[in-house]
Amino acid sequence: MTDVLIAGSGPTGLTLACDLARRGIPVRVVEQREAPHRESRGKGLRPGSLQVFEELGVAERVRAAGRAGLVLRKYFDGEHVTDTPADDGLLIGQWQIEEALRDRLAELGVRVEYGARLAAIRQDEAGVEAELADGSVIRARYLAGCDGGGSTTRKLLGIPFEGHTAQEEAMVLGDVRAPGLSREFWHQWFTAEGGGILLCPMPGTDSFQLQAMPEVDERGATRPPSLEGFQRLFDRYARMPGIELADPTWLSSWRINVRVAARIRQGRVLLAGDAAHVHPIAGGLGMNTGIEDAAALGRALAAVLTGGAGEEVLDAYETERLAVAAAVVADTTQRYERVVEAVRTPGRGTEAGRDRDPYDLPAKPEPEQEP
Repeated sequence: MTDVLIAGSGPTGLTLACDLARRGIPVRVVEQREAPHRESRGKGLRPGSLQVFEELGVAERVRAAGRAGLVLRKYFDGEHVTDTPADDGLLIGQWQIEEALRDRLAELGVRVEYGARLAAIRQDEAGVEAELADGSVIRARYLAGCDGGGSTTRKLLGIPFEGHTAQEEAMVLGDVRAPGLSREFWHQWFTAEGGGILLCPMPGTDSFQLQAMPEVDERGATRPPSLEGFQRLFDRYARMPGIELADPTWLSSWRINVRVAARIRQGRVLLAGDAAHVHPIAGGLGMNTGIEDAAALGRALAAVLTGGAGEEVLDAYETERLAVAAAVVADTTQRYERVVEAVRTPGRGTEAGRDRDPYDLPAKPEPEQEP
């Protein structure tokens, strides 16, 4: 039996695993993917996350891989209008964050177990049995569900994911190359007619993360993301002849998804990150809130497993982080509305939705709609 089984190897699950392992607590991490991804996804760290990573011994690695001090270059109707510095936060691809955390976890003697999908969860007074799709069973004292907005853990427990999901996609996104486009700026093009496209240079790569309003077909339905569609959107909004987008390594779409789990503790199973809450992207709070969830859950589990604390510590984790989730949902909803309105004004961009840094995107490429 292990002390803690973690489902999910995104930033939340890996942060929790590193925190527990450095405290000497036996931990296993299972991931339904067959291998790590290399997608930019959530692309930035706030100061609070960097502080957590300092404690884990990861901050130096992510700072070396990332970039601070990015400048937002704003265009309106094809004309350069203004530049705005983004002074706080660290720009870095989510895959690079996960790579740094996996390396640290390996140093602590733990490796992610890929191709391992949860199929059933059973609990008793002494622990949890997690049955995998291949029929094997892992016995643990606690299970942490850090497996994203479509969390299998949450669904197996029957925990309602309360809130709403928009029917239509609000954004297409992906990782592409744009030879000839300056990598010194996060380019943001908007127009008086509405809509726009953003290209952000990802450190340590020759690619940009693209975000844009989706195309619609002759029936008014949104088109799925594609390189050809990205090029049409770029030509429409950027109006920079000679720039040809190429080599897409990630194509996705995003819709507004605002939900919070009805509870994040059920016996010996606890939820964290997107498994517990999802919300609009404005403000760079999604991935970072998950990292802070993991730090709080790590402290709570350590107090119970090695500090002699009672189960009430885990109840306190639930109370604390559900309150944080509710506040983040309200905050990011307002931020998103501010951005949508602000970009109609020349010289305004994503900074309208932030206090400090604007880097976050959803941790899952397309959040799942719940009934």
